[in-house]
Amino acid sequence: MHVLATAGHVDHGKSTLVRALTGMEPDRWAEERRRGMTIDLGFAWTTLPSGATVAFVDVPGHERFVPNMLAGVGPVPAALIVVAADEGWMPQSAEHVAALDALGVRHGLLVVTRSDLADPAAATGRARQEIAATGLGVVDTVAVSGRTGAGLDQLREAIDRLVASLPAPAVDAPVRLWIDRAFTIKGAGTVVTGTLGAGRIRVGDELQLGDDLVRVRGLQSLGDTADRVTAVARVAVNLRGVDRDRAGRGDALLTPGRFRNAGLIDVRVHGDPAAGLPARLTLHLGSAAVPVRVRPLGPDTARLRLGRPLPLRVGDRALLRDPGRHHVAGGVTVLDVQPPGLTRRGAAAARAAELATLTGEPDLRGELGRRLLVHGRDLTAMGVPLDGDPVAGEWYADPAHWSALGRRLAEEVERHRAAHPLEPGAPIEALRHRLGLPDRALVEALVRGQPALTVRAGRVSAGLPGVPAELVAAVDKAFADREPFAAPETYDLAGHGLGPKQLAAAVRAGLLIQVAPNVVLRPSAPEQAARRLAALPQPFTLSQARQALGTTRRVAVPLLELLDRRGLTRRLPDDRRTTAGTSA
Repeated sequence: MHVLATAGHVDHGKSTLVRALTGMEPDRWAEERRRGMTIDLGFAWTTLPSGATVAFVDVPGHERFVPNMLAGVGPVPAALIVVAADEGWMPQSAEHVAALDALGVRHGLLVVTRSDLADPAAATGRARQEIAATGLGVVDTVAVSGRTGAGLDQLREAIDRLVASLPAPAVDAPVRLWIDRAFTIKGAGTVVTGTLGAGRIRVGDELQLGDDLVRVRGLQSLGDTADRVTAVARVAVNLRGVDRDRAGRGDALLTPGRFRNAGLIDVRVHGDPAAGLPARLTLHLGSAAVPVRVRPLGPDTARLRLGRPLPLRVGDRALLRDPGRHHVAGGVTVLDVQPPGLTRRGAAAARAAELATLTGEPDLRGELGRRLLVHGRDLTAMGVPLDGDPVAGEWYADPAHWSALGRRLAEEVERHRAAHPLEPGAPIEALRHRLGLPDRALVEALVRGQPALTVRAGRVSAGLPGVPAELVAAVDKAFADREPFAAPETYDLAGHGLGPKQLAAAVRAGLLIQVAPNVVLRPSAPEQAARRLAALPQPFTLSQARQALGTTRRVAVPLLELLDRRGLTRRLPDDRRTTAGTSA
């Protein structure tokens, strides 16, 4: 299925066009049919000449109902832009196209209606020029008459071409179904509807609605009962045990834990200069419309304080509108859904400089560089892919910060030993507080990364029996701030006082492992490598492994052979490999 929205000035024939294409009445309210004017969203569908199904979200064109229009176009990937031949480009034509552009809609079709009343050439030329100046670019154009039916066959073919050009939906993505209608059915309970833009919903799924978890009792799509519905689709979801007043337009059904309910966000503005934005605007996202307070930060960046939290992720596209002026101030790209405070002098300027470097693309390395230490569930809720290794449990850390914490840990252990020479070591909980860490598992992980430290009975002490402190210090310096699989060259090791004798002693003491005659790594390297290789498509080649590990062939070849010997990987007859627990 494909879902398209209409867009255009009031009384330019959007509903007439949908009615002619589908044979269905999109106006749901008697008042709409009496006045001949769409007030709220309408829905209809048809089968195209190719056999594909297309559903239409018909939106109102009057300026008083722009919020309703935005609730309809927010979740859809493409639009039919309707301009009447006898009136041409009009104010709501401009505002609707500006809204599509701000929301990041990049696929559209220009339909010039009422071509039986006037030559469509003038209206077509002006509309194409206006649309081409937006992100929609150059669009196909069809002139039609809803009254006579002229051009409808060509329009159906053009819609077929449009939907065939749309990018494939992300069917494995988390669900965020923005609700555009909610009602009750006797004997069934609460039903909500919306446009499913990504992911899939199944009967029996547990989804999040506000702060509550709800169960999907039943599904329908275009009037047919279904066990599952996959994006892109119009869908009606029957929710088990949910009161009608708990769901409404602007709410969303979510995959639990995959979005952050954010009330404060930093954004990039695509439109009016940030410094000139009014202090109060309305943010439109999906079917939601929320008042926001605007604090400009940089030339094109701002902080928004939302009137109520919305489920957001880094990279989301939304729209800022000034309802008083009937003006689309611009689109926004969400850069941060958990921004830092701006209480210190100079913090706002520093934040503006930082935001200027962000693209709105979720990036684990960048997020860790800014946040230093963060739990995996928070990264997932932000939309950040977990394409790296955790340092402990589900905790992720910036490598430089983690190394610095390791050095601070050693200093704190030594400081405790000097202050309490008769105690068997520093308590883990005390060290956690001194390092400002949220979980004692992080302290234990730091200890495991430092062979000079040991844990016994909940206390951390320095020194290993029979291992000179000078050797421990030399190894730590040689591997400081290195990626886990970047083995130092022989001359680098020698520069830190680690010649053949010292290296042999370090291997015997468990400070290092000998991977090859001239390749030594930390003892944790094999297990770390196995975890990283398990994320590759199986089986994988030597080249793929080398790239995933971020190392050279000098290290990758003997390291893979070591993994084979330990049973962490398995070498296949064609020299590719799989990790333990997977099959070719």
